[in-house]
Amino acid sequence: MFNADEQFEKLGLSLPPAPKPLGVYKPCLIDGKYLYLSGHGPVQNDKSLIIGRIGRELTQEEGKLAARQVGLTMLSTIKENLGSLNQVKRVIKVLGMVNCTPEFEKHPYIINGCSELFASVWGEENGVGVRSAVGFGSLPDNIPVEIEALFELY
Repeated sequence: MFNADEQFEKLGLSLPPAPKPLGVYKPCLIDGKYLYLSGHGPVQNDKSLIIGRIGRELTQEEGKLAARQVGLTMLSTIKENLGSLNQVKRVIKVLGMVNCTPEFEKHPYIINGCSELFASVWGEENGVGVRSAVGFGSLPDNIPVEIEALFELY
């Protein structure tokens, strides 16, 4: 079996603290063999959020890094609630929401920051699922990226 925890260690990245809900929702929900993750933002290791609109305060590259940070935040939620990334069999669906200026058009490039992380953790076959990447006029607390996802569990 593919060892996602070992793969993550090889990347040399660190997980931020798993965020606590700031509203009336669950960060994750297991239904049978499926794990649903609520929308996550880019939480940093000091618990602060990356803030800014892409195309205004943040560049395209900074936006992609913010999306990777969202992915790390999601991995943190998985580890806190399931104990191990190895509980995830594969990524099924990712919905990436990009807080950007009206003329910004590279939403998929931004969300690749998260998708590439998932592919490196679970491998190309199981780490890449179906995906949507869309632009928004605003997101909570002016975060640049919010991502939700659906995973299949073992």
